Amino acid sequence: MDEQKDDQIDQDDSTNNSKKKQSLTACLLCAAFFGSLGSSFLYGYNLSVVNAPALYIKAFYNKTWIERYGEPISAETVTLLWSITVSIFSIGGLFGALSATLIIKVLGRKGTLLLNNSFAVIAAVLLSLGEMSRSFEMLIIGRLIMGVDSGIALSALPMYLGEISPKHLRGMIGQFNSILICLGVFTGQVLGLPELLGQESTWIYLFSFLALPAMLQLCVLPFLPESPRYLLMERRDEAGAEKAFQRFLGKKDVSQELEEVHMEARAQDKLHTVSVLQLLKSPAVRWQLITVIITMACYQLCGLNAIWYYTNGILREAGFTESILPYITLSTGAIETLAAIISGLVIERIGRKPLLIFGFFSMAVFFSLLTVFLNFQDRASWMPYLSYVCILAVIASFCSGPGGIPFILTGELFEQSYRPAAFMIAGTVNWLSNFAVGLLFPFIQETLQSFSFLVFVAVCILGSIYLYVVLPETKNKTFMDISQSFAKINKMPIPSPGQEMELVLSINSDTNGKAQDANFLVNEGMKHSHNREAGSNV
Repeated sequence: MDEQKDDQIDQDDSTNNSKKKQSLTACLLCAAFFGSLGSSFLYGYNLSVVNAPALYIKAFYNKTWIERYGEPISAETVTLLWSITVSIFSIGGLFGALSATLIIKVLGRKGTLLLNNSFAVIAAVLLSLGEMSRSFEMLIIGRLIMGVDSGIALSALPMYLGEISPKHLRGMIGQFNSILICLGVFTGQVLGLPELLGQESTWIYLFSFLALPAMLQLCVLPFLPESPRYLLMERRDEAGAEKAFQRFLGKKDVSQELEEVHMEARAQDKLHTVSVLQLLKSPAVRWQLITVIITMACYQLCGLNAIWYYTNGILREAGFTESILPYITLSTGAIETLAAIISGLVIERIGRKPLLIFGFFSMAVFFSLLTVFLNFQDRASWMPYLSYVCILAVIASFCSGPGGIPFILTGELFEQSYRPAAFMIAGTVNWLSNFAVGLLFPFIQETLQSFSFLVFVAVCILGSIYLYVVLPETKNKTFMDISQSFAKINKMPIPSPGQEMELVLSINSDTNGKAQDANFLVNEGMKHSHNREAGSNV
């Protein structure tokens, strides 16, 4: 009888746990949305916002040149200035990615996001006042600063989202980064329509809009908690971490979550944030690092940026007039956003690995079909429509997995001490690959013509094969479990709990401060363990 009662109690507890497991608190949702609104949304917006006013910006360059030098600007010079205006965004992104680790170490995840809004506001002011001041240099500097903002955001935001989320919601919350990037691209396309701000008299307001999401984030994010993992493991703020967990998870008893963080701390061989050089030298995370580098390189080199080169040309071949092209291309932004939302809804059921492999492999298939259709473009009047369908399919395939999961994986594959350096390396690979595509694709296209997409087919297939062979599934796993999944391929032993304790206590070779941190985390972990045992005895 007693055994049946115990079984019934266990079943009730598991039922209650499963109910709690499904909960998504308002605090967690606000942090994900407003954190992304002032960060990844602005990155996506800046990818598309320069397209609509391109002719007006070039005309402004010419007008300013005449006022300064008394003669029209040459075609070569205006092309050079325009190329700098567009590409300097990537250079700023690289600077931002390189500086993010230091800022995150000093200010934390939330503090970095808040500081980053100042870059967005400064950039908005420079870009908005450039025409009034007759200074195209202000536009170029504004784009550079906006790139710095995006470089910092794409490091700090995924880190913040991954650390505030419970493991069963980490993928879904992490996809807010991708969803808001796509929504930013779509917003830039919509506001750039001639009926809205895509006119000669109003194009500067497209850049003034940059300040709005940043100000909204500044109004909301200060009232939301910092990452509890950062507070506990780096700031040693036990009370602050407990309150943060309570608000994000919507419950008072967070002893299990605190104990999980303590266990992760005991398992780490370094309790302080490691440098990039230390990360590169560490055999314990070698294959995690290789995986992130390859995944992030494929994110940029898979060909999505190059697809825009053909979109308008294919639509013209299909018979669409120039005046309605902006409205037709809205479908690309809408497909991006829809695919990212669907991916966010299913990622915790399907997993990261299947979505990544499916996305890259589908892109390879549709790039191959697009190559065929482009070569038969003149054979049939309906062929351009098939080409455009392939373009939409490529975009949907990208946003279903490769468009957001690489940022989630960068946060998941590394434990706390390695994470900032890992994001710095991932960000550097991301922005350098972005710059390489912009620099090299025109030459590839000129050489291979419509066969240029076969280069991206190869990248997507090789990326899919690597991920299938090497990447473990990270769905619903703790950060420590994920690290142990790589132990075999890294040729590292999986430590027992006793060995973990010895490892922490043996960090006497480091500085005294590090040893004190180790003792603090061990003592706190033991204290929580005793509290849980006492609770169970009662």
